[in-house]
Amino acid sequence: MAIQHPEPLDQMSKEDRLYRMRHSAAHIMAEAVVEIFPDARVGIGPPIETGFYYDFDLPRSLTPEDLERIETLMRRSIAANHPFERSEASKDEARAIFAEQPYKLEIIDGIAGDTVSLYRQGPFLDLCEGPHVGSTAQVPPFKLMSIAGAYWRGDEHQPMLQRVYGALFETQEELDQHLEMIEEARRRDHRRLGRELGLFAFSEDVGSGLPLFLPKGEMLRHIMESYVREVQTRYGYQHVWTGNVVKAELFIKSGHWEHFREAMFPPMVDGDEMFCLKPMNCPSHMILFKAQLHSYRELPLRYAEFAPLYRYEKSGELSGLTRVRVLTQDDAHIFCTEEQVQSEFARALAIVREVLNTYGMTGYYVRLSLRDPESAYYVQDDARWQLAEQALQAALDAAGVEYTPERGEAAFYGPKADFIARDALGREWQLSTIQVDFIQPARLGCEYIGEDGQAHTPVMLHRAVMGATERFLGVLIEHLAGAFPTWLAPVQAVVIPIADRHREYAQRVADALTAAGLRPEVDGRTERMNLKIRQAQLQKTPYMLVVGDREAESEMVSVRVRTGENLGAMPLQQLVDRLVAEARSRERVP
Repeated sequence: MAIQHPEPLDQMSKEDRLYRMRHSAAHIMAEAVVEIFPDARVGIGPPIETGFYYDFDLPRSLTPEDLERIETLMRRSIAANHPFERSEASKDEARAIFAEQPYKLEIIDGIAGDTVSLYRQGPFLDLCEGPHVGSTAQVPPFKLMSIAGAYWRGDEHQPMLQRVYGALFETQEELDQHLEMIEEARRRDHRRLGRELGLFAFSEDVGSGLPLFLPKGEMLRHIMESYVREVQTRYGYQHVWTGNVVKAELFIKSGHWEHFREAMFPPMVDGDEMFCLKPMNCPSHMILFKAQLHSYRELPLRYAEFAPLYRYEKSGELSGLTRVRVLTQDDAHIFCTEEQVQSEFARALAIVREVLNTYGMTGYYVRLSLRDPESAYYVQDDARWQLAEQALQAALDAAGVEYTPERGEAAFYGPKADFIARDALGREWQLSTIQVDFIQPARLGCEYIGEDGQAHTPVMLHRAVMGATERFLGVLIEHLAGAFPTWLAPVQAVVIPIADRHREYAQRVADALTAAGLRPEVDGRTERMNLKIRQAQLQKTPYMLVVGDREAESEMVSVRVRTGENLGAMPLQQLVDRLVAEARSRERVP
């Protein structure tokens, strides 16, 4: 074996140092697992953004206690200061070395050339191209985090392996900060908060990926969708409705059947006809456009719809509200001329900015998702693709939007401007999108009469602001830690009578708030006042209104906010005016 002599770590960029450290930690973890399970079949172990993982085929499921033991063995290897030694072997030699490792044999067969690269640290030899640190002692602070299932090479038809994740950073301080962020993410987990706040539920009786919304959750959906409806109406959009089921023939014409079939639920058959649950709205909106004759004078024509859509997502990919099988998209399609693309993009961009800013999603950037010309996934029409990509790039440039081009991320019919937002923890979520489509309108025969009296095919812009109500709500719950601003909170104020004799006045307070268009509740339970205040705080209610003898006699309320601050007593009408103004302004409260 030849000992590797890499350049000193302190002469590398931090990115390169972390790559080598994390890659080396994965090998050290595999060494420990093989020591515990000599018959383990090992997969791959790459570095990832915050650490590393390695996949294993083991005789039994790993437990949290196993992770502790693996960590102990890893630290022993690090203390032993084993050098990482690189060597090369012929493929036949490598096959002999890894004769009992089927996953390694598969990798060897896929490597070009006659030789492969091997790395050894201490007793552990692995098939690997590197690079690594010089020795195990150069691996910095780490912690094993979790165990998950992972199909070999991401293929559901392959064996399910056990993936062990680890976090690794250069300093203990950085690792501690990362672990605290993970703990904060657990506290903000929308699945936990959704249950605790009484927003939504999942049930095996209904099915995976099919959320059920309780009254407070439905109120949130209604407010969120009403807000977007209000904004896009102000920007000249008309709302339509196109149902949930469509003939499969329409999706064959549009191209969805060919390119999106695996994400669609199985069709329903009626004689010679097949019907599908809609995965997309665009074909139905094009049929609406065709239902009437249109002149160039009517363009742009903007259709918007809050439509349930159905995606046959794989069960292993479902995740709370952020990955579901039924979703409500704030979908819109703009039919316009080629000359109108820039102005319509600017209009859609204004809506996206207004809505994201209102929700506090200010840290976002734009990814320009383009097609990969070498991929057969995309509709093959080079001329129209070139027009669409040029039009979208020109619209972004004209709007002064900075963007990052990314090949291979386009929709099958056209390029996209995807808005990637960062939440309060710095995590990225793809939310809004604006897409330019020169292909589908032609395939479905959409036409308008131009100024020359001839028929022309319109350009179609696809646009979604929240994307899916369910997904956006899941992101928003975690972004706000469930503490919705007053305008959005399903319950804006809880009225708390101190004693039973104050319940009548408490109801009068609630009635006054309701009459002003607000959403109050009365907590008339025979519990201690402080307990009811605490429980209202845990429910993230913006305001707690305590009423007793003094308040009832003087038409006052004692006001507290969910942070614990006591605003003291104020006249009932003053409180009503305050909450109405706060709700209308859509400003956040402390």
